[in-house]
Amino acid sequence: MAPWDDFPRQKGPGSGQQGGNAGLPLEFPKINLPPIKPGNIALIIAGVLVLWLGTGIFFLVGPDEQGVLLRFGEYNRTADPGLNFKFPAPIERVLKAKVTKVRREEIGFRISDPGPPARYRDVPLESLMLTGDENIIDIDLVVQYKISSAVEFLFEVRRQRKAIRDATEAAIREVVGRTEIDQVLTVGKFEAQNETRELIQNILNTYEMGIQIVAVQLQDVHPPKQVVDAFKDVVSAKEDRERLINEAQGYRNSVIPETRGKAAQIVRMAEAYREEKINKAEGDAKRFDSILLEYNKAEDITRKRLYIETMEEILPGIEKYIVDQKSGGILPILPIGPKGLGSLEKTEK
Repeated sequence: MAPWDDFPRQKGPGSGQQGGNAGLPLEFPKINLPPIKPGNIALIIAGVLVLWLGTGIFFLVGPDEQGVLLRFGEYNRTADPGLNFKFPAPIERVLKAKVTKVRREEIGFRISDPGPPARYRDVPLESLMLTGDENIIDIDLVVQYKISSAVEFLFEVRRQRKAIRDATEAAIREVVGRTEIDQVLTVGKFEAQNETRELIQNILNTYEMGIQIVAVQLQDVHPPKQVVDAFKDVVSAKEDRERLINEAQGYRNSVIPETRGKAAQIVRMAEAYREEKINKAEGDAKRFDSILLEYNKAEDITRKRLYIETMEEILPGIEKYIVDQKSGGILPILPIGPKGLGSLEKTEK
């Protein structure tokens, strides 16, 4: 028999012959509790106090965290890394935020499966945008950030991740909207990343979100899928044009210095030849002046000396004959010439 079977029950609609569940008891027995002594009250209060204090008066903040303490739901102070004190709940409550962790948000795509290999899901509403020359371009980018102020991050803005995504999307659309498509697709990516990062930081600073933008990376930049092949052909042609221009400039840079060097060499040789001729002419003029001075002093002697010196220069190079004035003929003996007496012996043979 169950303990509650002795209690009188009220018959309900389903009791007796009609069946059904039994009714509830009409009366409960009185329970006589022992009297509470003053000492027991103190023990109860002490136990409750211990349990209350056990809810936590000390807490630990990690080296990569900031602790934010709320007193009755209002911000009171910030706790540094290490062991800190707080009043038990519900007086004070602590919130922790990792301030060194680098977080990321994807714009234009979402990671559906981290893999490996990773799988992505495209978000056209975020990725498609107009360029400065009114072309449509598809951009996927990642923004990396970390918390610089835990208080501002927790209390100034709700739905922080959405606010960061909205600010990033607005910033990249503004940057791309004033840039031509060729710049974004080729050499202007790095500049677009820097401008977007600065613009996002300015927007978040106006919100006082306590966020520091670490980096903005353009993951994929391409035209819409419908015209991507045509754009690839255009980009390839422009790259070929730039390559040919660079090759021509390289050839020019190699030929021009070489030509200038040859021209300078020719000029130096001409200058040297000019100096040589000038010096020789000046020397001949001075030698003539000195000879003229000596000639004026002694004309006969100078004339004879010049005649002899001239003969000394001429005679070794010509064939000479000795003429006998008495016989009136040329003597074929003793030939004096460059070949010496050998010429005579050959003649006799």
